[in-house]
Amino acid sequence: MLDKLLGLVMLIVATTVFLYYTIWTLLMPFVDPGHPLHDFFPPRVWAIRIPVILILLGTAIVGSFLGLVMIRSNQKRAAKAKALGKKKA
Repeated sequence: MLDKLLGLVMLIVATTVFLYYTIWTLLMPFVDPGHPLHDFFPPRVWAIRIPVILILLGTAIVGSFLGLVMIRSNQKRAAKAKALGKKKA
């Protein structure tokens, strides 16, 4: 039951973010600059900056994780080879 609730919350959040971003990037350019609706949205330049920052951050996190996994895997492999070398000697 908890997983369905969590899935529903995630779906609602994703839909809300998608609708907000879509309105911000596609509809707001056609609204007059002095309209009070502009108070709900940041400047349009951030419509490009935010996704670029998120992509760079995500790439850095995934790259760091893969590097860490590769280093630990190599250390385990080296430890096994060292232990095998001691058994042979």
